Amino acid sequence: MLVRLQSAIGRDDLIEQMVLLPEPKKALSLEVKAVNLIVAYDASPNSHTALDLAFCIAHQTRLAKNIQVNVQAVYVVENHDHNQLPDLSIFTKPLPNLESPVSTVSRRDKTPLLTQSKSRGITQCLPEKSIIPLQEADKIIWQARSLAEEWQGSFKSHLRFGCVATELKKVVGLEAADILFLGCKSVNDSMIQALGSDFPCAVLGIPNCIDQ
Repeated sequence: MLVRLQSAIGRDDLIEQMVLLPEPKKALSLEVKAVNLIVAYDASPNSHTALDLAFCIAHQTRLAKNIQVNVQAVYVVENHDHNQLPDLSIFTKPLPNLESPVSTVSRRDKTPLLTQSKSRGITQCLPEKSIIPLQEADKIIWQARSLAEEWQGSFKSHLRFGCVATELKKVVGLEAADILFLGCKSVNDSMIQALGSDFPCAVLGIPNCIDQ
């Protein structure tokens, strides 16, 4: 995937710049039915770039391999006081399985689905201190979905609560992700340290040449 990206933008140094954690050793599979790309998205310029890179790689992979490539954005509301988290477990009505963007909201190990219109209704019955993080998260998720529409590919968004590194690892495991994209430029970034060396998939960051 990175070789194709290098060729597309005329670079030959992306692999050493972008691979922050290598792909773990696993049994080779001769048949690849789908590729899952996860992006840690928080609406920052760097995470925006990471999302664009993921969509670009997904597009190139679809053209070259004619396989399904799914891009998913994850936004984590970091909250160290679990008692202050909104209890979303009562809003568990499933949504149809659509190719269009879907927001998945989870609290701890519960993963109910939440649409934008439903989230507005939820805020009416939550404490005021819980509403602001949800409203901000709603804006960020919708921004990611708007960016996804430009690429017209399969896209899903997740909203989770808790420790960022922990929740990213959970989503990567649940979605059987092949790559996690972060808005980081160095293996020394604190987020890379938090993910640890036993992360279940390769982690890619933003190449330094992106600023050139």
